[in-house]
Formats: sequence, structure tokens, C-alpha cells
Amino acid sequence: MIVRILEEGQFDVAASTLHDLNALDDALIAAVDGGDEASFSEALAELLNAIKKNGEPVAEDYLGPSDLMLPHAGSTLDEVRALLGEEGLIPG
Repeated sequence: MIVRILEEGQFDVAASTLHDLNALDDALIAAVDGGDEASFSEALAELLNAIKKNGEPVAEDYLGPSDLMLPHAGSTLDEVRALLGEEGLIPG
């Protein structure tokens, strides 16, 4: 699964990590819903770090689509709120 982190690049992440990523996404959703800036910043950082840790960077000349797009580390709570779908940032 190809995951794009806006302003950072793309990572090829194994589908087997989806369960763990969904747990981090759930924490992010809870922080956004609660308007908790501190928890939001921590949850976003944990999610993005998990993508980088578990994924392999995709070559810069790769022209294929991304399966998921995530906000960059400096995103605000309101920016992320606007990106959230019914299933959060990571469906499943």
C-alpha cells in the first residue's frame, strides 16, 4: 500500500500493518473530536512515525497513485479535521 505524507513523500507500507495504523488513527480521531491540541500533536506524530518506520520510501520518479494521503507533521487540528472521512484518515 502506497501512503503519501503531504510535503514529505511516499512510503510503501505492508498491508499487514493496517491494524496497528488504524489504532493510531483512532487515537488521532479522538484527539480531533475532543479538540485536544496536545493529544492531537502526539497522535499525529505517532501515526506519521509509524508510516516512516514500517514503510520503505518510494522512488521519487514513481508516477503511480497513492492509496492513502496523510497530512504533514505541521498540520493543524482544523486542517486534519477537514481531511477526516467517516473512517478517519485510514479506512478499515
